[in-house]
Amino acid sequence: MTLPVERLREPAVRAFVTALNANDRTAFTDALAPGATMSDDGTERDLGQWTEREVFSSHGRMAVESEEEDGLALVATYTNDTWGSMRTAWRFTVEDGKVARFETGQAPGE
Repeated sequence: MTLPVERLREPAVRAFVTALNANDRTAFTDALAPGATMSDDGTERDLGQWTEREVFSSHGRMAVESEEEDGLALVATYTNDTWGSMRTAWRFTVEDGKVARFETGQAPGE
C-alpha cells in the first residue's frame, strides 16, 4: 500500500517527494535549503552529483509506504532506471520550511 504524496504531513518533505517524482529539477532545488546535505547508506555524498545520478538521469521515483516522526521519516519503494526498485528509509531535517538534510539507505527488513 502506498500513501498519496499529497497526504504527507510535512510540507517540505511533500514538496521534496513531489518534485523528485516529477523529475522536476527546479522544484527539487526549491524544496532544498541553501547548503543542504545528504548521506546514502551512512556515507556523506555530494548532493548535486548524487541527485543527478540517482534521481534525474535515472528517473528516480518514490512510492511512500509509511511516514513517522511527524512526516520526517519515510519508508518508500525507491525505483530508478539504474538499480530497479528497493525498499528505502528516508530521514529529513527541515529548517525554515525547506529540507536542510536528508539521509537515505536501505530500509530494515520487514
